[in-house]
Amino acid sequence: MLTTIKGIYSNGQITLTEPAPITTTDTEVLVTFTENIPVATIPLKPRKAGFGKGSLLYMAPDFDEPLDDLKDYM
Repeated sequence: MLTTIKGIYSNGQITLTEPAPITTTDTEVLVTFTENIPVATIPLKPRKAGFGKGSLLYMAPDFDEPLDDLKDYM
């Protein structure tokens, strides 16, 4: 079973921020380091409403009709 637990690396030590769900004392672990930039602090560009208006040039008249390939499942 693979379980991911968040932790903090500082001065050569890894401190887990939540308890590990294991019962044995000797367990192999894999450590993956991420960048120091927390995801929540990355500024997001505001979305502009209607930016795709007019980009759809053609839609088939039978667009909403069921596909022939899926008739066995209906």
